[in-house]
Amino acid sequence: MATQIFMNLPVKDLDRSTRFFTALGFTFNQDYTDENATCMVINDDAYVMFLVEKFFKTFTSKEIVDATSAHEAIMAFSVDSREAVDQMVSKALAEGGTESQPVQDYGFMYSHSFQDPDGHLWEVMWMDPAGPPADGTAPAS
Repeated sequence: MATQIFMNLPVKDLDRSTRFFTALGFTFNQDYTDENATCMVINDDAYVMFLVEKFFKTFTSKEIVDATSAHEAIMAFSVDSREAVDQMVSKALAEGGTESQPVQDYGFMYSHSFQDPDGHLWEVMWMDPAGPPADGTAPAS
């Protein structure tokens, strides 16, 4: 059996988060969606559960980090091309996200990042299937 990953993120406005990520092309599993949470499908084995903050707090005794001013993690996902990286970040910015870091171009790896409306960091990346150069060098970004 393949290991599945479910990342849980607190959000202030579940509908806003759902609209934002739907505009980026993601789908949601309605079997795991209600007024407290929704399940964004990354692929058959990876999901992001967006939980309204009040509900998220039922899973932990720790304080929720304000992702607009502090960060605990960066979520990264791959796409099929450099162009797809640029398109995804452009969509995110058009839908109310903000740029997190400038483009990083290492030749065999290309990435760009954004913050969603709740301030969570997302990195979109493409990696050349051939991998890094055989000599181990990478161009400066």
